[in-house]
Amino acid sequence: MQSKKANISRTIETEAKRVVFVIYPGVTLLDVAGPLQAFSSANNTEIAEGRRVYEVAIASPEGGPVATDCLVDLGTVSLDHAAVQPIDTLIVAGGDGVFDALDQRNIVSWIKAQSPNCRRVASTCMGSFLTAAAGLLDGQNVTTHWRHVEELQRRFPKINVKRDPLFVRNGAMWSSAGVTAGIDLALAMIEEDMGHTAAMQVAQALVVFFKRPGGQSQFSDILSIQASETEGLFADLHAWIAGHLQSDLSVPKMAERLAMSPRSFSRKYKEKTGITPAKTVEMMRVDAAKHALARSNLPLAKIAFNTGFLDEQRLRRAFQRHVGTSPMAYRGTFSAAECDAI
Repeated sequence: MQSKKANISRTIETEAKRVVFVIYPGVTLLDVAGPLQAFSSANNTEIAEGRRVYEVAIASPEGGPVATDCLVDLGTVSLDHAAVQPIDTLIVAGGDGVFDALDQRNIVSWIKAQSPNCRRVASTCMGSFLTAAAGLLDGQNVTTHWRHVEELQRRFPKINVKRDPLFVRNGAMWSSAGVTAGIDLALAMIEEDMGHTAAMQVAQALVVFFKRPGGQSQFSDILSIQASETEGLFADLHAWIAGHLQSDLSVPKMAERLAMSPRSFSRKYKEKTGITPAKTVEMMRVDAAKHALARSNLPLAKIAFNTGFLDEQRLRRAFQRHVGTSPMAYRGTFSAAECDAI
């Protein structure tokens, strides 16, 4: 990492697109490093043909080293220095330090002043608090880390905060969810600029899945269930269900395992998780089917049997309810086998 003020290179070709990350003390390191690495790696793809497609800079209000949440310093140029040359893509990074940054009117006013001159403006994770404070998101859909959805909506009631998507695009305005979702956002931008093949090559170089659409949920249904049951009363039951999806998972059988009456079990379970036991079983079976569709070439009938749906029609109906698409359409989007073949 740099310990002195970074210099913006002027030796690149004129067509290079300048990507400027805005950071502040307490920024999340991966919110910057993840998408920054994606843009940097794009310069090494076959599509780039040896030229620099992107020039990347990191900027902060005063410039110089800035401590991240990991206590690793990032070398930065000042905001004024970053604005000397045209900015193609402006990305405001997230992190717990964003709430202190909100009180620095110079950073908010700089973002507001520079955004009309940029082809794209984006936020990663909690960076959306700063783009919202700059008035760039009024009347628009936006996403952020799921832990901060309510707070972002409360502070900025004129925006429409979406809890689930990995990233959201509204014309020139982009926003991504927590941490690694910034890589998904960067890959989508690279695909827009350089095409699918280049974005695929970057994803393969970074050993990440390509490509998760912006509308994919930030977290799985299983994590949602576990997060909602904060006391951990049913943690062992959930683990047992996940390992016995082909078994009889009726309410009486689950209640028997916990030495409870079916009625008491159903009431207590819904009270603690907010959903019925049967809904949990279906969600876990769908989650297992999603993994099988993405990571194997097994026929749909076999996946339905392995995950406890017994037949394809039951799987299709449950998939439509929870995922909003068909199993085969999901496989077409997320199949690892398909990615390896490209």
